[in-house]
Formats: sequence, structure tokens, C-alpha cells
Amino acid sequence: MKQIVKDYIYLLTGSVFVASAFSLFLLPNNLASGGVSGISIITYELFDISPGAFQLVSNVLLLLVGWMILGLGFGVKSLVGSIFLPGVILFYEAIDAGAAVNDTLLAAIFGGAGVGIGLGLIFRGRASTGGMDLLAQILHKFTHIPLYLCIAILDGAVVLVAAVTFSFTTGLYALIALFITIKMIDFVQLGFTQDKMAYVISEKRDVITRAVFDELDRGATEIQAIGAYSRLERPMLLVVVRQNEVSRLKEIIRRIDPDAFLIFSEAHEVMGQGFTSDKRYINVP
Repeated sequence: MKQIVKDYIYLLTGSVFVASAFSLFLLPNNLASGGVSGISIITYELFDISPGAFQLVSNVLLLLVGWMILGLGFGVKSLVGSIFLPGVILFYEAIDAGAAVNDTLLAAIFGGAGVGIGLGLIFRGRASTGGMDLLAQILHKFTHIPLYLCIAILDGAVVLVAAVTFSFTTGLYALIALFITIKMIDFVQLGFTQDKMAYVISEKRDVITRAVFDELDRGATEIQAIGAYSRLERPMLLVVVRQNEVSRLKEIIRRIDPDAFLIFSEAHEVMGQGFTSDKRYINVP
């Protein structure tokens, strides 16, 4: 029950973010950055159709079509999102909110960021608002084009039509908004991280492991690896550390084995003992 409440909080909060960014930044500046929301901006310009009403009807129809063609069990949450989000947009229309900024670049940046934050929250709530994703799945079913490419084709088509409807420059700004949206979705789902993964290949891995335990109070995992040229087994160490521990780990490895091969990469949303839960100490060799 607690998880269901949490999911709905994510869904409703995310929908408010998306609707607010759309109504205050994207719509007033004609930034049709893909999706059903982008189409609604174009139809508003061409036919003076309410964007909120267009999205409401389109989302519900696409959910029904998706259910009939794909047999999707989209669930109550997605239906709620498909209705609530356009409802917030209709509210902004009713109060004639107007534009938060009249600078197109700022609108693209903050509008794209707001939509990305909102969608990231909706996805964290394990829900969706229907829309273009369902259309992409239908296109994928009948054409067998990879799903990510179907989404890119549909969003690209919307941006292209927007460039023709408004201006080429406006279309480019819409692409900026779309790019920022994608990045912000990743940011919300994966989080801002200061954690790093270190991969270590060394003949002195046992000594390095002991030093990591004693000096950094971190664990390590051995991964079986085989040299592509030598075909010899050379186990690789995986160590996850905080950003402020990176330099200390480098010093440990340089001191023990200057010839060790070391790779660092980002570690997103690290969970488990020592990071999101308390460490448990046991005797180690």
C-alpha cells in the first residue's frame, strides 16, 4: 500500500512538472519538441485547437488503441496520468497563465528540463501518460524497426513539422529542448552521482584487495577475465568508491603495483551495504 501511494505521488507530481513546463515555457514559444504535446502545439497554431483538450483526447485514444492492438495492460496509473496531465494544462489555459519567459533559448532550456524532471518522476512511479510511446510501440510491431528508432523517428517528424510550421530556427530550439528533456529523465531516474567504479587488473590483486579493506574500508569483487592476446586468466577487481576516495585508491594501487591497469567510470545510484545501508563487518582473510 505504501508503495502504491508513493507511485501516485510520483505520477501526480511529475504530471504537474510536465504540464507546467509545457504551459509556461514550450507552448508560448512554439517549441514543439516531439510527442503528443508537440503535435498539440502545431494543431493549436494551425487550427486553434486547445492543447489540453487535444492531449486529453489523444492520450486516451492511444491507450485504447494500444490495448486493442498490443494487448497492453497499461493499468490504472497510466490512465490517471493520461487524464490528469492534460487536466493541469487545461487549468493553465483557463487562467490564461501566459509565458514565463519570452526568450526562446531560455524557454527551451527550462521547458525541456521541466518536462524531463516530470517524466523522470512519472517513470519512477512506474507509470506513463500514454502518448507517443504507445504509437512507437505500434509502429515497432508492424515494421519491426527497433523501438528506440521508432521513438526517434516520431519525435523527429514532429520537430520537422514544427520547423516547417513556425521556422527553422524554432525547430532547432525545439531540438535543444528535446535533448535536455532526455538528459533530465536520466538525471531523475539515475540521480546525481559522486560515486566511481574502479576496474583493476594486477598481478598483486590480493595485496591491493587487503589495502582497500584496511585503508579505504571498502569491499572489492573479483571478476574472472581472460587476456585477449595471452589467453591467460587474469582476475579483475571491481571497487566502488566515493569521489573523495578516488585519489587515495590511485595512491594505493600505484604504491603496490605501478604497472597495474586501472579504469574509472561513473557509478549511478549505488545501493547496498556501505552506501545506502550500514556496513556489516565480518572477518576477512
